[in-house]
Amino acid sequence: MKGIVRMLRIVRWTMLGSILLYAVIGEVIGTGARAVDPSLSYGFSTASVAIVGLIFVLRRTLVLPSSEALASHPDDALTLRHWKSGYIATYALCEALALFGLIQRFMGFNLQQSLLYYLGGFVLLFFFRAREPVSS
Repeated sequence: MKGIVRMLRIVRWTMLGSILLYAVIGEVIGTGARAVDPSLSYGFSTASVAIVGLIFVLRRTLVLPSSEALASHPDDALTLRHWKSGYIATYALCEALALFGLIQRFMGFNLQQSLLYYLGGFVLLFFFRAREPVSS
């Protein structure tokens, strides 16, 4: 269990670093701000809201029940895999949110528009750290 928690924390910190790298890459390599179709912004916003909703549903259906079960039965391999998969999927969705910011920079959006996606992915990823299940 401790090895898996450590691995999840390493993955999380690596992904947090990659989000910062996306912001730097978007500024250095991204195209300059130019006129962009507003419907693209609406599309990104809608997809982002859906991703954030999916993150919370995923945590509610996969991570939290598995965490409760692991608190009483820490040697259950199947529950441990569900718990780990839930965290990895959560982290991947947070990363996808930040990638929207990078994609926007390459499409010509300005930093202020892309920054919301970088910050959203970073804050969610920072907030959902892997905690070892404990019985209550």
